[in-house]
Amino acid sequence: MTQITFIEHDGTEYAVDATDQQSVMQAAVDNMVPGIVADCGGACSCGTCHGYVDAQWAGQLPAPAADEAALLEGLLDTKDNSRLTCQLKVSPALEGMIVRLPASQL
Repeated sequence: MTQITFIEHDGTEYAVDATDQQSVMQAAVDNMVPGIVADCGGACSCGTCHGYVDAQWAGQLPAPAADEAALLEGLLDTKDNSRLTCQLKVSPALEGMIVRLPASQL
């Protein structure tokens, strides 16, 4: 198991244990983390799993694919570290990763 911490815009933290190879989004949904709605179920078509990955883990993640990058362009409150958590696979290298959630995703 790999622990990932989700932090809501108000500072509320949720530390969850994620299974390797599942998506970061699925780990959040399985643990009822508010702010990760996942309307499309991980198909990279809705943007309701948007999060800000702390810079410390940016080098551990592959660059966004074209479909993820295009969807991110249309979202509110994006930053350089914005990612769709449905496109991020859990691995031991992500142990302790922090994902902050935008206020626009209540």
